[in-house]
Amino acid sequence: WPSSPWGDEMRHPVAALGIALAVSSAHAQEVAAPAANASQEAQPPTWNFSLAGYWNMPRQEQSYLSAIAIAERDKLHLEARVNYEAMHAQSAFVGWSFAGGEAFTYKVTPIIGFAMGSIHGVIPGLEASLAAYKFDYYIEAEYLTGSGTQTPSYLYAWSELGYRPVDWLRLGFVMQRTRIYGGDREFQRGGLVQLTFKNVTVGCYWFNPGSSEQVVMTNLTVSF
Repeated sequence: WPSSPWGDEMRHPVAALGIALAVSSAHAQEVAAPAANASQEAQPPTWNFSLAGYWNMPRQEQSYLSAIAIAERDKLHLEARVNYEAMHAQSAFVGWSFAGGEAFTYKVTPIIGFAMGSIHGVIPGLEASLAAYKFDYYIEAEYLTGSGTQTPSYLYAWSELGYRPVDWLRLGFVMQRTRIYGGDREFQRGGLVQLTFKNVTVGCYWFNPGSSEQVVMTNLTVSF
């Protein structure tokens, strides 16, 4: 300490006060940090929603609209579909998601549901997605356990392999196995292009290009 005109009697109280303030400040920061972390961890999980509409245009049949609505909260997955498994059919599902990864991410959601309307049956299924770098792969598959000849058992599947040269553009290949079309093809194969702006995605799918059983499908998805 430098010499002071007030002598040692003033130097020692000033030093003690400075040390006390420093210790008090450090302790306050240590207490505040866990409190802030606890506040962040206490935040309840929020709901996430998405609505998707698909305008289906089979070459030799009448066009129609199919739709999918999804609600997710933490690991809980709820889903409803219209005109997906069959025309004039509705289906509903509940599932539980498992996700992880950093450079290579994954999400797997086993689901169980039922169909009603033009078809009836219990439907176990699986939805899964993988992503790495600019590539991603998505698949959803379900097995309709039908009852009798009116609703035969059947495996439905939809898969996409995508590539994003930029964040707002996705190109790729798509395949589905379905009986919703009246042609001879159970497997539909083709290409896809999607454009994304904030929480809105528009896309186009072209199945069986060059054949008499072509199917063009446009898509609009909104997430919130």
